[in-house]
Amino acid sequence: MSGEPRPVSTPRHHLDPQPDPSGWKKSSECCIIVIVENENSKGGFAGLRVLSLESRRAPEMAKLIASNGGKATVAPSMREIPLASNAEALAFARTLSGGGFDMVIFLTGVGTRALTRVVETVYPVEQFVGALRKITIVARGPKPVAALKELGVPVTVAVPEPNTWRDLLRTLDEKADSLPLKGRRVAVQEYGTPNPELLAGLSDRGAHVTRVPVYEWGLPEDVGPLRAAVATIASDEFDVVLFTTAIQVNHLFQVAAEMNQEEAVRSALSHMLIASIGPSTSERLREFGLTADIEPTHPKMGFLVNETAQRSAEILRQKRNPVK
Repeated sequence: MSGEPRPVSTPRHHLDPQPDPSGWKKSSECCIIVIVENENSKGGFAGLRVLSLESRRAPEMAKLIASNGGKATVAPSMREIPLASNAEALAFARTLSGGGFDMVIFLTGVGTRALTRVVETVYPVEQFVGALRKITIVARGPKPVAALKELGVPVTVAVPEPNTWRDLLRTLDEKADSLPLKGRRVAVQEYGTPNPELLAGLSDRGAHVTRVPVYEWGLPEDVGPLRAAVATIASDEFDVVLFTTAIQVNHLFQVAAEMNQEEAVRSALSHMLIASIGPSTSERLREFGLTADIEPTHPKMGFLVNETAQRSAEILRQKRNPVK
C-alpha cells in the first residue's frame, strides 16, 4: 500500500460521488463521506473508528486520522454562505469612512477578507485600509492578524490563545487605561453566528456596539452524509468524534433533532471520546449536555488529531469501564 490513504465506500449508506478533492486519487469510490482504512493501525488510534465533521479541509483531516492509525469517516457539516446583500457591512463601510468608529474587532481571518470584499463594492480598498489605520484594531487570534497584515493594517491588540470571547474581554480589560471602552463606538465583525456574550460584555463596559455580520454558516447542500453520520452515532458505531468548531456541534444536533435522534446521539456520544479544538467548541458541547474529553495543547487540527490519538485508548478505557 502506498503512503496515501485509500478511500473506500461503505455499503451501509447511499453516498453521492463528489469531484476529486485536491490531493486525492480520482476514484469511483471517493465519496462525500470518506472512510479510510490504515493498514499500519497498531499505534495511535489503533484501528478505532473516528468521525470528523470537517468540511473545507475534509481530505486533509481524513489523512491525518489515517496516519495516526484510525479508520476515518468525514461527514461535512457546514457550508459558508457569503451575504450577497450585506446591508450591515455596507452601512459599516459608510460609517467607518465618515469617522464613525473608534475601534473595530475582527474575529476571524475569513470574515476579515469577506468584509473587505463587501466594502470594495462601494469604496476603494485603499480608502477602507486608510480608515482602519486611523482607529484601534483588535484581532482575535492569528488568523485575523494575518488577514489584516495582508491589507497593511496594523493591529493594536492581538488576543492570545485560546482566543475565546472571554480572552478578548480580559485582554481589553487589561488595557483599559490606554484603551477605555466607555463611550467608544465599537464595531464587531461577526463570524457566522452572533456572540451575544461578547456583545453584552462590550456593552456592559460602556461601549456603543455595532454588529457587522459578514457571513453565516448553513448546512451543506447535501446533508445525506451528515444524516448518515447521525444514524451511525446513534447505532454506537463510532469510537471517537473530533469537533473543530462550535458550529459543527450545532449542525450535528440540528440534523439529529430533525431525525428524532437527538437523545440517542447524546447518549451515544457520552460513551465516545469527544475531542474539541478549543474552549469555544467545548463550551458549545456543554450547552448540549456533553463534556469534551480532550483539548489539544494548541488549537490546530494536527495537534487535535495527534494528541487525541495518543490518549484515545486511555480515555476510552476510563469512559467505558469506570472504576466502581
